[in-house]
Amino acid sequence: MFKIKSLNRYLAIPLSALAVIGSISGCKHEDKVAAAPQQAMPVKVAPVTLSPVPSSDTYVSTIKGRRSTTMQPQVDGHLTHIFVKSGDFVKPGQVLMQIDPLKQAASVQSQQGTQAQKKALYDYNKIQVERQRKLFEAGVVSRDAYDQATQAFENSKADYEANSALTSTQQQQLAYYDIRAPFAGVVGDIPVHIGDYVSPTTLLTTVDENVELEAYIYIPTERATQIKTGLSVDILDTDGKTLTKSTINFLSPQVDNGLQSILAKAPIPRGAQGLRTEQVVKARVTWNTNPSPVVPILAVTRVGGQAFVFVAAQKENGYAAHQVPVTLGETVGNNYPVLAGLNPGDKVIISGLQFLQEGAPVQPMG
Repeated sequence: MFKIKSLNRYLAIPLSALAVIGSISGCKHEDKVAAAPQQAMPVKVAPVTLSPVPSSDTYVSTIKGRRSTTMQPQVDGHLTHIFVKSGDFVKPGQVLMQIDPLKQAASVQSQQGTQAQKKALYDYNKIQVERQRKLFEAGVVSRDAYDQATQAFENSKADYEANSALTSTQQQQLAYYDIRAPFAGVVGDIPVHIGDYVSPTTLLTTVDENVELEAYIYIPTERATQIKTGLSVDILDTDGKTLTKSTINFLSPQVDNGLQSILAKAPIPRGAQGLRTEQVVKARVTWNTNPSPVVPILAVTRVGGQAFVFVAAQKENGYAAHQVPVTLGETVGNNYPVLAGLNPGDKVIISGLQFLQEGAPVQPMG
């Protein structure tokens, strides 16, 4: 019994001791693993270089047509005919609508009747003055009778000519009851209907020729010393895609009092697609071009709105990834201009960014 108890006692002690020894040896093993050096990850790098980068600003712009008109009547009356519909292409002088001309036509007819009466009196006095002249030269009538006939003729002549001019005016006025296209173009919206009473303030429709277009750009007065004709302008859509390129060819000599800005115009080249009259677009005005550090778009990561790049920083035993915050400009091709944060010659990492951490060893590859 004594031996068995002693054996159990001796066996119990080594088991606990082994547990302690095992834990100690495990810690030492972990320390050895942690102390093992990490293997450098191969990454592609691109040196920061200087490239021509344009300095530009983007403004809201409105496209307007040189040949675009709002059709309004020059007379009032009821609309009797609409000969076109929205979207129709019309030729110069084509009749678009007609206003009831009966009242004006009646006025013309009445004026023509009055003109006929005055013409008859004029013709009679013309014969009379010629007859009185011959009688006066023959000594049959007095000078006073001849002068009276001459005066009557001159009065009837003036009255007839004045009436003829009035009749011509009334006839020309009759032409205003036909609404005609001033030039070739596309008919816009037609907000009126047959039977509507229209006046010179009524909008009938529009006619636009989307060929000779201009971009109206309002530039703040802070740029007054820099803006000039010949500056490059890029017309952009809402997504920033370039629709066409142009140059400023007009600067207003006055400052807009409400906006405190200067109107600049840039012609839209013929054949430009996706642009219409009264369309709102973006206009990027380029002021100058200067050398600036650039980095590939693929090298940029963003955290909370802040842009970062990883650079391969040289250490004693190789290279390590170093995350650098940068300030970027607008993209130029496949690159970002760097306004602050990098210097020419820095090696920017452009691959494996999702696996990188600050201080991780890397092996730069060209």
